[in-house]
Amino acid sequence: MFPQLIIFTLLGILAGTFTGLIPGIHINLIGAFLISISATLLTSTEPTNLVVFIVAMAITHTFLDFIPSIFLGCPDTDTELAVLPGHELLKKGYGYEAIILTCYGSLAAVFILMAITLPSIWIISKTYELISVSIPYLLIIISVILILLERKKLPSLWVFLLTGFLGWCVLNYEPLAEPLFPLLTGLFGGSMLIISIRNKIQIPKQKITRPRVKILKPLIGALLAAPLCSFLPGLGSGQAAIIGNTISRTDRKGFLVLLGATNTLVMGFSFISLYIISKTRTGAAVAIQKIITELSPELLLLILIVTLITGIISFFLTIQLAKLLSQKIANFNYTLISISTLFILMIIVFLISGLTGLAVLAASTFTGIYCISLKVRRTNMMGCLLIPTILLYLL
Repeated sequence: MFPQLIIFTLLGILAGTFTGLIPGIHINLIGAFLISISATLLTSTEPTNLVVFIVAMAITHTFLDFIPSIFLGCPDTDTELAVLPGHELLKKGYGYEAIILTCYGSLAAVFILMAITLPSIWIISKTYELISVSIPYLLIIISVILILLERKKLPSLWVFLLTGFLGWCVLNYEPLAEPLFPLLTGLFGGSMLIISIRNKIQIPKQKITRPRVKILKPLIGALLAAPLCSFLPGLGSGQAAIIGNTISRTDRKGFLVLLGATNTLVMGFSFISLYIISKTRTGAAVAIQKIITELSPELLLLILIVTLITGIISFFLTIQLAKLLSQKIANFNYTLISISTLFILMIIVFLISGLTGLAVLAASTFTGIYCISLKVRRTNMMGCLLIPTILLYLL
């Protein structure tokens, strides 16, 4: 049994490396694939092995998915806020530092998760019933707060409502397979890639230096904000990071630490929420729920052990990969890389969602470009998930 757990942990790290580095390949897709073939897999392996694989893949992904976000400007929904500060550092030759900062946050989050699991179980079990009846109103309050925190409040509100309408239309179009994929890929990936292509960005030689940053304040912000995603559907790491940054008031480098910590904490809390309230907030947690209907205390302990081991390995793996890419990226044709990445995303969308998916990708990409041109935070585009979620609860 123990050797099998080690093997599936290593396979999960390998899969998480793949999903983290390849734009558009999210762990949700791998999770959906595993669910579709789980009946076949369970005839040849134990459910626990699949759970270990999914946990290792998910945690590894939270470390590595900042690499395409910062080096390519092609984030997923958990790392879209890393594009601006990370890409700015990349253009100044400090892309390696940007990745290291997110790694510091993610690794610290793994140890924080170990320390707060038991208190979190007690707090969530005592407060969830009260909070669950107020979910749509809490989402409205948080959305209003996030907009009020913007300097350009009216443009931010317009972006929130515009993307919310787009999200509502796309998510309610039943013939479309995996509607979130082309929607979010266009808003947060395709839009940034086209802007990079249009601006013909030149990446300078990168400096391989370790950053100096105080991590206590961003970690406190992440710790206070990340649990929100355990309770509230439609909220992602981006919104949690904005709230956490409002609490901790960090600088640009501290914000990258906060993003890394929030990204990993949100994933970890999704496993805790699955154990306590049987609610899923991430694709990885959904896959685990489909394989094992109820988490036992022993299995939760195993998940935490795998999280700790995977986090430590992923930290060093991400550092080495970031170092390698930092040394090579200045030699690449960045415009050609952006065009190739966009083309790959289009192929993946077509394979998953068909021609309708390509139409959604085009619409969401141009919407994203327009919203970025208004010079407001890209997290306002998460109205594409928040507004449909609020309407789902209210109507």
